[in-house]
Amino acid sequence: MTATATATAAAPGRSYARRISQIERGYLNANATGTPQLIQMVIEGTGRLDAAELADAVRESTAANPGLAVRRKGPNWRADDAALPPVTVLPADAGFTHPFFHRDLDVVAGPVCELGLSEGPVTRLVVRASHIVTDGRGLRHWIEDLFRALRGEQPVGADSTVDDTHFRAAAAPVPAAPVPARVAGFPAILGQGEADGTALWLRRSVAATPSAVTARVGAAVSRLLATDTGRLIIPVDLRRHDREVRSTANLTSQLVLDLHREDRWNRLHSQLLAAMLRKREVASLERDFLRNNPFANSLREAQELDGSRFPCTAILTDHGRIDTELYRTAHFRPTEYYTLPMLVPYAEMFLSTCQIDDRTELTLSCRNRPDARPAAEAVLDEVERALLAVD
Repeated sequence: MTATATATAAAPGRSYARRISQIERGYLNANATGTPQLIQMVIEGTGRLDAAELADAVRESTAANPGLAVRRKGPNWRADDAALPPVTVLPADAGFTHPFFHRDLDVVAGPVCELGLSEGPVTRLVVRASHIVTDGRGLRHWIEDLFRALRGEQPVGADSTVDDTHFRAAAAPVPAAPVPARVAGFPAILGQGEADGTALWLRRSVAATPSAVTARVGAAVSRLLATDTGRLIIPVDLRRHDREVRSTANLTSQLVLDLHREDRWNRLHSQLLAAMLRKREVASLERDFLRNNPFANSLREAQELDGSRFPCTAILTDHGRIDTELYRTAHFRPTEYYTLPMLVPYAEMFLSTCQIDDRTELTLSCRNRPDARPAAEAVLDEVERALLAVD
């Protein structure tokens, strides 16, 4: 594979800087276990994307969204001219076992974001970014401006330097919330034995776009629990508390929901809506994460998780409806959009959904180990049945 040098003119302004937030420190801790904390978004289509033109568009998009070209400098993120996301040209037949999709990004040395481009019968663009510095919404701001630049349009930009404390204030008043009880861990359901350290990704396209997708996916997972209970994490975007803010930062907090075997999707949906109405994702930020969280209170605890039990059964995230027209150019027509979820030290699986036209795209990530693939396919079978059910 060959790398295309990124343009350096009009790089992100050095004046961009923001403090590392509490949320981002949590991801730094998770990364210290040796598990890469990465967001990977994939856009596929017909036509072509030129690597040199992409490099120029990267420069323009990053100038408007400088949070994707930062390095860690002490307690801060600072824009750095040398940290512009590079474009790597991949072989046409590069599958998701290719090393490109599994390597980490160093937030100290940079870059914190990179692109991979492969062309064949299908043109594929993958954008990889450190989840330590950004989240799904933040990265999509950058990608949408990337395609605006490719079309010759003016980038919209997302250069706010606020952190989660801004949204805590914007959400006030926030009722205190009980801390989820610590659990010893739930038995693994996606294979047994030693994992090889890489993520296994499985995709499924379902010809349905029902309401309450997250709750329906959670209910499907409940039907495969090895015991009577499990636990879900639902990431929630704090930007909902101040929609005027455009930022590429990691502004995602967590809701923790208890799961019961053969759970009903409408119960889970009601529980999720109630938690959001009570702003539980904001209340969770008031806790002392190192002393009071339901998963692992130290790096040592996280490293001791041996893969036989997990404090979290599944992380479920829904990216909502995707307008593929945002990723069209004069020479490229997008047909697919999906993500490759990361591994999380204390969670057995990560399921990501989005809706395109009349279908739901679903990706599951888990540890690559004996019997994981057929067990994960069984999860996707249950999810597909749940999304197609009329109820």
